[in-house]
Order: sequence, then C-alpha cells, then structure tokens
Amino acid sequence: MITLHKSRIEPASEHNLIIRFEVRGEFIPLDQLLKAAHLVGSGGEAHAAVEAGLVSVDGRIESRKRAKLRAGQCVVFGRTTINLSDETLAE
Repeated sequence: MITLHKSRIEPASEHNLIIRFEVRGEFIPLDQLLKAAHLVGSGGEAHAAVEAGLVSVDGRIESRKRAKLRAGQCVVFGRTTINLSDETLAE
C-alpha cells in the first residue's frame, strides 16, 4: 500500500536542487515519485522521461517506469537529486 508522501526541498547550489523525500510504506513507484516531487506534470510525462533515459537511480539509468524505490535510494532527474528517506529518518 502506498500512502501520501512529504518532501523537503533544499537548494544545493544556484543550478542544482536536492529534495529529501519521505517514503511512507514499503516503496514508491518511480513515475509516482516524479509526479509527487513536482518534477513532471503527468504520468505520461514521467514515462517519457524514463523512456528517454533522463532518470537515474543510484547512479544507473533506470528504464523501468514503475521501478519500486525504497528509502536509502537516490534518484537524479535533470539537475534535481531526490534522496529517499523513511519515516524514522525524516525527523
């Protein structure tokens, strides 16, 4: 089961952005993460970004649109890095 998530946005530099995203539950699918982090406007846009090879997970290009992402993983899309944490690490 997936529940709502919350995130914290922190500027890394003037050109990069780091988001700490709290995962509630076991995982969040990659396409839903991109939408929840407001990096894309729709699921179709998220799928297109993954298909184009614009998204990496833990340093590797990710080709699975609904890859199950868990706390401790790192997603990069463009100049934005999303560090996934769990509820216990978020405080």
